Amino acid sequence: MDKKIGFIGCGNMAQAMIAGIVKSKLVEADKIIASNPSQGKLREVNEKYGIQITSSNTAVAEFADILVLSVKPDKYVTVIAEIKDFVKDDVLVVTIAAGVSINTVKEAFGKEVKVIRSMPNTPALVGAAMSALCKDNKVTEEDMSYIVSIFESFGKAEIIDEKLMDVVTAVSGSSPAYVYMFIEALADGAVLGGMKRDAAYRMAAQAVLGSAKMVLESGKHPGQLKDEVSSPGGTTIEAVYTLEKNNFRGAVISAMESCTEKSKRMSKK
Repeated sequence: MDKKIGFIGCGNMAQAMIAGIVKSKLVEADKIIASNPSQGKLREVNEKYGIQITSSNTAVAEFADILVLSVKPDKYVTVIAEIKDFVKDDVLVVTIAAGVSINTVKEAFGKEVKVIRSMPNTPALVGAAMSALCKDNKVTEEDMSYIVSIFESFGKAEIIDEKLMDVVTAVSGSSPAYVYMFIEALADGAVLGGMKRDAAYRMAAQAVLGSAKMVLESGKHPGQLKDEVSSPGGTTIEAVYTLEKNNFRGAVISAMESCTEKSKRMSKK
């Protein structure tokens, strides 16, 4: 890729993205720049990845062909007001903040800019993100291919309609928290049965990882995979029966519904 990439903000998600880009050799490290109020974080990413660093947001804006706004949602309007007169005419602006719409970003710039809204999740930190991407009508297929390649350098990416971004929050943005709770519950159950906790966490986490890989790589419906584990009259179907009696799936769906509605309320603010 012959594009220069700039990050305004250098928190965990930005660092995960930088790590993926550099490790995949998508662009050379000297074609990446990041700004941040904390000099400590800037020195850290410079030492780890060899990218350029600066305390100036406008310097990043002038440098970048692809500009990633990796600041908190409540900082977007302020940051855009600071940089809007310094960005390149054909810049691709990428957002990674929950609840910040494409239209909000375009209005803040006060001029035509190409905007891609994204939502990666925290497994980006281990190169296993699930990211959702949507774009405005000014973004070309070639533009989008650049952005997809960036996000696929630290996980998987899916292009969706912006109207589904609140659902994305529930199904992939926030869902690692639910999965961690499930792993913790599995481990607690194993500890109840007499297993040491460190072994219980390893076994539960690996079971979840392996099950997810089965869904992604086998092409089989999750229900079919569940049936293949559940022998007639066996232990697994007994456990499935207990989960169903306790509204396991209904509770998960209700949690996702409440998460989606919260995301919608945040977007309106």
